[in-house]
Amino acid sequence: MRRGNAPLPLRLYGAAADLMGPVAYARVRRKLAAHGTDPARWRERMGHATLPRPEGRLVWFHAASVGESASILPLIAQWGRAQPETEFLITSGTATSAEMLARRLPPRSRHQFAPLDTRPALRRFLRHWRPDAGVFVESELWPQMLRESAGAGVPLALVNARLSDRSARGWARAARTARHLLGHFRLIHCQDARTEANLRALGLDRARQGPNLKALSGALPVDETARASLAGQIGNRAVWLAASTHPGEEEIVLDAHRRLLAHLPEALLILAPRHPERGPDLEVLIAERGFTGARRAIGAVPAPETQVYLADTLGEMGLWYALCPVTCLCGSFTAVGGHTPYEPAHAGSAILHGPLYANFAEIYPALDAAGAGEEVADGAALAVSLSRLLGASDRLDAMRDAARGFVAGDAGALDTLTADLTAALGLEGAS
Repeated sequence: MRRGNAPLPLRLYGAAADLMGPVAYARVRRKLAAHGTDPARWRERMGHATLPRPEGRLVWFHAASVGESASILPLIAQWGRAQPETEFLITSGTATSAEMLARRLPPRSRHQFAPLDTRPALRRFLRHWRPDAGVFVESELWPQMLRESAGAGVPLALVNARLSDRSARGWARAARTARHLLGHFRLIHCQDARTEANLRALGLDRARQGPNLKALSGALPVDETARASLAGQIGNRAVWLAASTHPGEEEIVLDAHRRLLAHLPEALLILAPRHPERGPDLEVLIAERGFTGARRAIGAVPAPETQVYLADTLGEMGLWYALCPVTCLCGSFTAVGGHTPYEPAHAGSAILHGPLYANFAEIYPALDAAGAGEEVADGAALAVSLSRLLGASDRLDAMRDAARGFVAGDAGALDTLTADLTAALGLEGAS
């Protein structure tokens, strides 16, 4: 596509992005360095490959971070079974996603950090990898990445698309720009009916609802040795999880736990912050609030006197879901908008959540209606629900069964999506 065809806002964005490329690279390099990422891989953000291109057909998947990257792994595995000759490349932008993918890559797959949204970086990336198709995930849509890929002749698809009502109103104010960008996709599969309606309102008639990949992604991996050890240390204590907490939410869950201890004095809270690097600050907060705490990142284990176990590590969320019969799913008490309920549901954990879940505006109400989840307004309400569930095994068992049933899913959904993608992208049959 000729660059002059783009609406003026996209041309201005492109010029600014190219100009600010060195500044953007310095910023992401600092973040990767702070995380301990191998310096040899930093240059991937500038489009310099650190792996060779495999022979034959290569399908490129682009995702934002951990959750989005994990959601496509079953799809890639299914595609790989259907087309054993096809190779796969996954790009993402975060160090945590790179670590997760290093442990969980399907056969014939490899990971690179995504190039920055500048023409030089993108063109280096596309010249080296020469993908036969590109599949973008959710809302990870970089304007120049889309335009340069389409201009290089790469057929594109969008899966698990998500567009909230609020975002749709913003897109509607720049409808021509939105149609130009999203018009690069030959296929748009939406994760819910609301997204489909919002995209169609923008004039994108090819948008249609498909399976929610996060619902099909299965339970997170669990270190069974660690689970057995921790289960032995916890024993018969009532235990619950506050998952993916953000600033301002730890105070809510600690308030709830204090109230819970008045009814269940042996109860244990496992507190897993969304960003584990906040662990030292949260350790201080836990002590200031008068709790006896222990911190996973420094090797501590939950002793009989431990009231709050701070799970400030990466890659262990599956372990916490597996250990805890009840999860308070955070990011829903602040403007974050909620986190995916599918991971705890796959583990059979009953789900409590706050009232702010714009990111999952259809899913949370459906979860609650199915008996797998329950909305609570604040720490006091959370404590009431926890006391009721942890004090009544029949009620808790019913809610956990409902959570598992909620994500039972359609066994043929991945087959159908794979067939849709290969047809739309012109990849049917052998390469």
